Amino acid sequence: MIVRTTVKSIQDIMRQDSGVDGDAQRISQLCWMFFLKIIDDQDQELELTRSGYRSPIPEKFQWRSWAADLEGMTGDALLAFVNGELFPALKSLQLTGQPGDRRRVVRDLFEDAFNYMKSGHLIRQVINKIDEIDFNNLDERRHFGEFYEQLLNSLQSAGNAGEFYTPRAVTAFLVDRIDPHPGEILFDPACGTGGFLSCAINHMEANYVRTPKQRETMQGALLAVEKKQLPHMLCVTNMLLHGIEDPSFVRHDNTLARPLISWSKDERVDIVVTNPPFGGKEEDGIENNFPTFRTKETADLFLALIVRLLKQDGRAAVVLPDGTLFGEGIKTRLKEHLMEECNLHTIVRLPNSVFKPYASIGTNLLFFEKGTPTKDIWFYDHRVPEGQKAYSMTKPIRLEHFAGCIDWWGGKERKGREETPQAWKVSAEEVKARGYNLDIKNPHSVADDHGDPETLLAELVAAEAETASYRDQLKAILAEALAR
Repeated sequence: MIVRTTVKSIQDIMRQDSGVDGDAQRISQLCWMFFLKIIDDQDQELELTRSGYRSPIPEKFQWRSWAADLEGMTGDALLAFVNGELFPALKSLQLTGQPGDRRRVVRDLFEDAFNYMKSGHLIRQVINKIDEIDFNNLDERRHFGEFYEQLLNSLQSAGNAGEFYTPRAVTAFLVDRIDPHPGEILFDPACGTGGFLSCAINHMEANYVRTPKQRETMQGALLAVEKKQLPHMLCVTNMLLHGIEDPSFVRHDNTLARPLISWSKDERVDIVVTNPPFGGKEEDGIENNFPTFRTKETADLFLALIVRLLKQDGRAAVVLPDGTLFGEGIKTRLKEHLMEECNLHTIVRLPNSVFKPYASIGTNLLFFEKGTPTKDIWFYDHRVPEGQKAYSMTKPIRLEHFAGCIDWWGGKERKGREETPQAWKVSAEEVKARGYNLDIKNPHSVADDHGDPETLLAELVAAEAETASYRDQLKAILAEALAR
């Protein structure tokens, strides 16, 4: 609760500053400031526990040197220091070229960071509030981590179309079903603020990481790319909050900017978990990197890339819109390719309200494994809990809502699956006969009885006549009142 109060008071201070305009700038400002505090707390712990460790940040620019003194620099002097010395120094850090060089993390983050605040006095107030949080205190870090996730959630409303927050329950369910192990190369090619990565780290730490060596192995097998500057910054900070010492594996780049054929065998990965942007279009020329699937639609290009990137027996869990399932043309060729190259074994269909309030769009969770063609696809119809009409901001989807699907799943081998009112199986031959249209409705669901059309029309006419009668009565009353 202290962390929540602290961050709220920081946001209140920022609202007084004329330079910070809107949520996106406020959170971007918070990000680089929290980053410097978090990495300095980590550095101080590493200096005690690791012989010969040196901070990647020059001493003058370490948080403890210029920010931690509550009575330190303020006003114009602090503003001049931040804009004229701190930012230029961190943007131009010289790299050693050694593996695990944390300077790259600092430089890459500050390459796109910006100080929006114009009041040095307000900057000092924010810094003093941030300094109250001890990121080496596991309890405080956990509470801040939870709040940080809510902060990331709230940011999405400031995003553009196609940039939707993946609910934590969905990321946790996907990761749980994929079950990553330390050492398996796990890649998110459109990682956003790092939701899938943080879920994967939590999953492996809870189930498999018991020694420092296992933790090192886990960290060394994570890969991620994010195209946009602000989510990249937020993801790097998110990784530090999860105890990752070197989050330089989170690259600021466009995964689709490389020709599909240029991804070599030694770049193949064991696992892909991702929610690629959908509804968006790539810039001109990107489609030329995918000559077989020439399209500008982002989700389609990512699906083609994922199939290419998986190793033999590699597995993927991907969030895709309904449009991918029923789309024709390039989408048909892409689905045929997916089913020939991979075993598309499960599609979990989600209700339109899962991504509310950011979008009301039908989404699906596709699970597939590389190496053998698809023979049968199991569909599972996820439903909103009984007594609830839809998911919403106040009643979001939760992991326990997936309990029925997890019970039905059949363990790691997916054994003993049976058709139920929510689950059904379709053969690859049936899908092929449908022109690879995967938008297959639940055959067990009973269509809603909306009544006889003639009766409904008669009721509508009667309702309209009643409305007209009330309107006439109201007019007569008003006319009488005005005549007095």
